[in-house]
Amino acid sequence: TGSCAGVFLNQSFVIIVLFSKITFFLLVSYIFSKVAERALFLWNNDHIVSLIAQNRSVIFPIIFEALEKNIRSHWNQAVHGLTANVRKMFLDMDSELFEECQRQFLEKEAKAKEVEEQRELAWRRLEAVVAAKAAG
Repeated sequence: TGSCAGVFLNQSFVIIVLFSKITFFLLVSYIFSKVAERALFLWNNDHIVSLIAQNRSVIFPIIFEALEKNIRSHWNQAVHGLTANVRKMFLDMDSELFEECQRQFLEKEAKAKEVEEQRELAWRRLEAVVAAKAAG
């Protein structure tokens, strides 16, 4: 059983690394749409889909943000369409996990927006202090 556990851990590590790289390719694909197309075409392979299904609790959180960003704003229609297909496949595969990933993504976005607003407020305060000192 020791060698089986080692093989399982090695396979899990390879899957995590693979989908981390795919996520990177999807994120940089805004410039290089062919890279995104090739990455998204992996979901046409039944073996890959089977691996995704078996490891979805690890893969969904890795890839979700990149899919959402592509759905919202990718300029290439082919990439947009392929992304929509992959996103729907994830939703159909495990709607509960999909909704959890979506909730976490929206929370992360809200926090990032709040941090940005706080940063802008701090700059406005600093600019007001500098202007007051320059005038006074």
